[in-house]
Amino acid sequence: MQVVSVTRGAPYIQMRSDCKDSASKTNYDGVCEMNDMLQNMNTVDRVSVCANCGKEGSDVNNTCNKCKKVKYCNAACKKKHRHKHKKDCEEHLKVAANHAAKLHDGKLFKQPPSKDDCPICFLQLPSIQTGWRYQACCGKVICSGCIRAPVYDHHGNTLIDNQKCAFCRIPKPNTAEEAAERDKKRMEKDDPIAIYNIGVYHRHAMTGFPQDYTKALELWHRAGEIGYAGAYNNIGYSYMYGEGVEVNEEKAIQYYELAAMMGNVNSRLNLGRVEESKGNMNRALKHYMISVRSGCADPLKMIKKLYSDGYANKRRLHKSITIISNILGRD
Repeated sequence: MQVVSVTRGAPYIQMRSDCKDSASKTNYDGVCEMNDMLQNMNTVDRVSVCANCGKEGSDVNNTCNKCKKVKYCNAACKKKHRHKHKKDCEEHLKVAANHAAKLHDGKLFKQPPSKDDCPICFLQLPSIQTGWRYQACCGKVICSGCIRAPVYDHHGNTLIDNQKCAFCRIPKPNTAEEAAERDKKRMEKDDPIAIYNIGVYHRHAMTGFPQDYTKALELWHRAGEIGYAGAYNNIGYSYMYGEGVEVNEEKAIQYYELAAMMGNVNSRLNLGRVEESKGNMNRALKHYMISVRSGCADPLKMIKKLYSDGYANKRRLHKSITIISNILGRD
């Protein structure tokens, strides 16, 4: 199974450890949240009654540890009633789990928000990383078109001096070390892409940084929490292949999903490949179609393969080709 890993921004330009935090919420946590919500809905203005002996009162507060649905007056009643309650408890957890999964899928398969506009031409930035570059001198993200655009003087003559930032006109760094120093300065200002890039330097032992997977993961968590989706994609890749952490596919998928919901197309492709390897072709197709609508042409081959294998209909294949053709024509 081929999985994409984002490395760093364009050259020179561009954890929380607890698995129950906002970045790595498990399915069990989702079930617990949904279960608590259902319980709160069902217990408003109701008198507590022991499910075993029928006793009423405010002291009936020993709740079932799993479903939180029934209460007992003491531990003895809970233990005595356990075998009778087991079936209802499992059924309630199943309903809560199904509802939580539907809510999660609703968020996961929602088209992510579009990227910001280029600060120079004011056109929407492409989703794919080759379509934009990060400028560590000013912290701006500029589209590749403006980066490569010719520079003119006041008389309309083309200037060869194109070695300056397209936004702030500061000269571009001459060495990788100079670019890293700029990233370090931007990191002090909590710039998420600069923090992400420093993490990449640690991961690959680049530009004089020692190889330190733990430090890289720490920086990527910090960048992800500030709002850079690519950082969560790299964390997911680390868990998928055991770079600095033990292999944990469940956690890898959780971080891929978080990055994908924030608009990272590489994570979306990774999720599609994971679902395809598990035989969940419909879910894989959904991920690929979202990537296409985000402006990424890479999923076209996957969608074509699914169509050839009978998992995708002709309408979806034609729609994906039309979307990419319109984007290329617009660009």
